[in-house]
Amino acid sequence: MSMRSFARIAPPLVGLCLLLVSGCSKHDTVVNPGPPGAAWAVQHSGNALFGVWGSSATNVFTVGDGGTIMRFNGTAWSFMTTGITQTLNSVWGSSATNVFAVGDNGTIMRFNGTAWGAMASGTAQNLLGVWGSSAVNVFAVGSGGVILHYNGIAWSAMTSGTTEVLFSVWGTSGSDVFAVGNVGTILHYNGTAWSAMTSGSTAPLYGVWGISASDVFAVGESGAILHYNGTAWSAMTSGTANALNGVWGGSGSDVFAVGDSGDLLHYNGVAWSAMTSGTTQFLVGVWGSSGSDVFAVGGGGTILHYNGSAWAAMTIGISHDLLGVWGSSASDVFTVGKSGTILQYNGSIWSAMTSGTVQG
Repeated sequence: MSMRSFARIAPPLVGLCLLLVSGCSKHDTVVNPGPPGAAWAVQHSGNALFGVWGSSATNVFTVGDGGTIMRFNGTAWSFMTTGITQTLNSVWGSSATNVFAVGDNGTIMRFNGTAWGAMASGTAQNLLGVWGSSAVNVFAVGSGGVILHYNGIAWSAMTSGTTEVLFSVWGTSGSDVFAVGNVGTILHYNGTAWSAMTSGSTAPLYGVWGISASDVFAVGESGAILHYNGTAWSAMTSGTANALNGVWGGSGSDVFAVGDSGDLLHYNGVAWSAMTSGTTQFLVGVWGSSGSDVFAVGGGGTILHYNGSAWAAMTIGISHDLLGVWGSSASDVFTVGKSGTILQYNGSIWSAMTSGTVQG
């Protein structure tokens, strides 16, 4: 089992080998300047942060250790009262007034625009991913094959048909949802029931993302890349044996996958090819505003930017592992990670930000 798989199953036991990470960073990354004038604003909350999501540039949430939830209002970050100490692993919302955070021991928190409140999940399994198609159609997945559904009133358990760990969930609609996990597990929800799909792989699958119901990608251990064409999944040649941890694209012919040892792969609609990353650090997150404005983050404070022609390292001045990335636009991107690191990219200048003090 890779460190990434172990961290996903039992986050409390791995300390600083954090969620979404395939290995602990042992060396600092030497990075070079990114685009001219580009800069990142650095702030620290103290607690490890695992997920980041926002409804807009003035309403961004990050979650992590010890029940930590912080919110950015466009000017500053502030801690939010949660009343819990459980690690929170993932965050997603349908709007600024309907945000969900999921975590260890079946923890589910919901923000209604005013305050966070605990919700009954009915499970003690660790919840690792959350995604929804609307405020009344939200899914959470995790260890033991658990899948939960929220209908706008309450959460209920769904029959998944597996006991394998499920790492990620994503869909095109409430009746077209995919969950991926250990031992090549891929499940599909058609709006009525979940069913197992033949993946043809036994590799743990860590990420799933797509353009449409007939153009979906899953990535995972040992360089696994699978593609779904609306009818069946098929293996794609990745050219690497390293774990692939994340996938995102600007279109079906412009898809990026990131992984261990600095692996950066690109799909042009026909085949995958390796891209020069300039690093050997693990990469765990990838997001872009377009196919010519893509960010990848990972170990040792690594942030890479793709301008449509080549990848370049960006100067940030830290060496903490970065575990997630999200943005509202090309000039408003956030990444979070180890030691409570939060960085904001504004596309042009550095700006100091104050996060306040660590709260339990």
